Amino acid sequence: MKKKSGVDLNDPAVVWTTYDLGIAAALLCAEFELLALDRANKRKVLFVFRKAKGIDDTANAYFADRLELNARAFFDQLKALKSRLYSE
Repeated sequence: MKKKSGVDLNDPAVVWTTYDLGIAAALLCAEFELLALDRANKRKVLFVFRKAKGIDDTANAYFADRLELNARAFFDQLKALKSRLYSE
């Protein structure tokens, strides 16, 4: 992947990645920054977030079913991500 805004998208010290659409939407609701959609794998898209304080805890809370989000915001972020996936 290339750099975006001076961020090396291949550096695990500065990016957090997932293939999971649900966690990507949840992280957007929690106001983490989505840097890129990596389409190198033709079967799935890698969501690339800027690594920030609390991102691991938020992801763990999501998977443990302990993350509380506004349902409408989650749906809106999910819809926006799907729109980006299918329009690019």
